[in-house]
Amino acid sequence: MNTGGKENPLYIKADLLAKEIYKVTKDFPSHELYGMTSQLRRAGLSVILNIVEGFARIGEKEYKHFLRISFGSLKETKYLLQFSLEQGYMNELQYKNLYELSEEVAKILWTTMKRLSE
Repeated sequence: MNTGGKENPLYIKADLLAKEIYKVTKDFPSHELYGMTSQLRRAGLSVILNIVEGFARIGEKEYKHFLRISFGSLKETKYLLQFSLEQGYMNELQYKNLYELSEEVAKILWTTMKRLSE
């Protein structure tokens, strides 16, 4: 049914997204440590963590449930990226790279969810 793990494209891209978010947020203002920095990191981690938890589930229905949660977290992440750019916490290139990576994750995630609905 679902092949989770480090060879799965969804896992690879979502894992990279979380790691790249951590790198970029290291340079966020210190006064945002418990605000925007924490929120963006948690949202980015939630994407991969729900994918991993979904991989661990036996039933397809449960798997899809966790993919939906992951998709919601991805939408949250994308908004927080935009907000961070607008606040001047990241530059255009950082935003572009993270946004494009999040779009790649979204495409794979959406395709996987659609396939499970058929």
